[in-house]
Amino acid sequence: MKKSDLMIGIYLLAAIIFMIIPIPSFLLDVLMALNMAIGMIIMFNALFSQEVLNMSTFPSILMFTTVFRISVNISSTRCILSNGAAGKVVDAFASFVGGGDPIIGIIVFIILLIVQFLVINKGSERISEVTARFTLDAMPGKQMSIDADLNTGAITDKEAQERRQKIQDESSFFGAMDGATKYVKGDAVAGLLITLINLIGGIAMGMLRRGNSFNDALGTYALLTIGDGLVSQIPSLMMSLSTGIMVTKVSKEADIGDLLVSQLFSIPKVLYMVGAGLSGLGILTDLPTIIFVILGVFCIVVGRKIQSTIEIKAVEEEVSSEETSAEEIRKPENVVSLLQVDSIELEFGYGIIPLADANQGGDLLDRVVLIRRQIALEYGCVVPTIRMRDNIQLNPNQYIIKIKGIQVSEGEILFDHYMAMNPGHVEEEITGIPTFEPSFHLPALWITESQRERAESFGYTVVDPPSIIATHLTEVIKHHLDELLTRQDVQNLITNIQEKNQTLVTELVPKLLGVGEVQKVLQNLLREEISIRDLVTIFETLADYAPTTRDTDVLTEYVRQSPSLKRFISNKYFPAGQTTSVVTLDPKIEQEIMASVKQTEQGSYIALDPEKNQKIMHSVKEEVTKLENLGNNPIIITSPIVRMYFKRMTKDYFKDLIVISYNEIESNVELQSVGMVTA
Repeated sequence: MKKSDLMIGIYLLAAIIFMIIPIPSFLLDVLMALNMAIGMIIMFNALFSQEVLNMSTFPSILMFTTVFRISVNISSTRCILSNGAAGKVVDAFASFVGGGDPIIGIIVFIILLIVQFLVINKGSERISEVTARFTLDAMPGKQMSIDADLNTGAITDKEAQERRQKIQDESSFFGAMDGATKYVKGDAVAGLLITLINLIGGIAMGMLRRGNSFNDALGTYALLTIGDGLVSQIPSLMMSLSTGIMVTKVSKEADIGDLLVSQLFSIPKVLYMVGAGLSGLGILTDLPTIIFVILGVFCIVVGRKIQSTIEIKAVEEEVSSEETSAEEIRKPENVVSLLQVDSIELEFGYGIIPLADANQGGDLLDRVVLIRRQIALEYGCVVPTIRMRDNIQLNPNQYIIKIKGIQVSEGEILFDHYMAMNPGHVEEEITGIPTFEPSFHLPALWITESQRERAESFGYTVVDPPSIIATHLTEVIKHHLDELLTRQDVQNLITNIQEKNQTLVTELVPKLLGVGEVQKVLQNLLREEISIRDLVTIFETLADYAPTTRDTDVLTEYVRQSPSLKRFISNKYFPAGQTTSVVTLDPKIEQEIMASVKQTEQGSYIALDPEKNQKIMHSVKEEVTKLENLGNNPIIITSPIVRMYFKRMTKDYFKDLIVISYNEIESNVELQSVGMVTA
């Protein structure tokens, strides 16, 4: 057992024993002195602790000390009633604090009770209730603030966990303090009742057991009772004061002494006015002139001293600031920090700030967290931290999206409006401000809150501004996932599956392929929005074909044709139970493309005649338009060997064109060719 556990156990056990077993007056003096010492220790710890959680055990301490103090009070009562004496400490308090007069002692005792019960206890109890309620009410907002800081990269996961734990501890502490103040209140009531019982019982014992007259018994036992009450009440008052200090503590950054001095004596003109007022009262009224004038002059002198100190400090801070700025400029690491580029940035004008500020009810930060989660589940890669910041150079309702420091897209919203889009089957058109949906550039209307229900009833798709921004950001991230996937990200993915697939990873990396080559294969897949979540299947396919070729483009084609990804591609582009309209590629074109492929050490490229290339692109445009007019995705089916080269040819002309080979389609998929790309 630890010493601290043993001490607490003895402390509580002694409190129980003292209620049962009579103790001598000498030991009673020691216990009363110990009780006062403990009260002082607790009071000064409460005063100078910088945070309430530095004394998180205060509610338990309050209960322990209350029980101990009551047990000592019971023991002293037993001594007074049985022996007519209770030790030197009680006598000293009766003769010194009580002035040796029962009436004075009673008055002092009652005043102490009034101060403790009606002033300190009542105030502490009310503050505890309010603080506990507001702490609980503020918990969701604090949690959202922590999530926002974590999402923006301002804090780490560990720091976020520590902050969440601190919020929970504060909530538990103030909830416990709300109940613990009842101990102090009950202690004051118990002290009053014990004192009355002592007084009545002492008079009865003196008259009935000792044969004293009423006046003699009253003089003896009343004085002892008041002394005993004062001995108990002083530590009880300390505990009440400690409770009040704990529940009223606000600052977490400085000692209360520093705060009091800095806040009360920091404005020189206040001291000038107080000094002038005191001096005027001393001179112009019948108040003691010497006392008031001396105090007034003292305040003026102190005010002048503080003003001089403030002026000197201001000059020192200005000089220090200039030196610090110059030193910061000279530091080489500051130049290095400027070279860092955020992977994804969302900048917005000041009009969009309420959507991102959790304190104003904005949930844009929460949506960004969900975007990262959604893409991780859908595509199997972790999106880097998305930096969000306001930019006063933008229009109030404008936002821009940057990838690696370069703007790739932008949009504009109307605050307090909704965007209504016609899916093609609305019953009746509504009026609004014409605009375009930023993600897919579809025609839309800005409508007001009052029009929302009406638009939805007519069949419009209605979305709010945060959803518009979140959808736009999601689509931009999807289109640039291949750029965002770094070698370090690939290494993290490898490490993540290595524990359960040690043999596979050891065989593939770095024996057959390096991390950079694996990265290129994964980037090729992400570039065409193919999920890499099934990393084990991808690695197994690479391990099968890497011994025969290290061409990452060819390896990508093998991976796409693996059963798992074939199933993914079929489910993604060809709905089950439906016939999908597609366009095929003329076999002659395929032969010409393959004949124009040139192999080099750096990879392959297509050396097709420019005129021929233009004819092919023109034909592709016609067939794609035909599919879009039918309301279908622009899908072109090719032979496996040609797919990657044809996709490479068309990527600069048709960004959304889907090129799939026959080997990437499940056998149960039903297709209908509505055209053929020719030249």
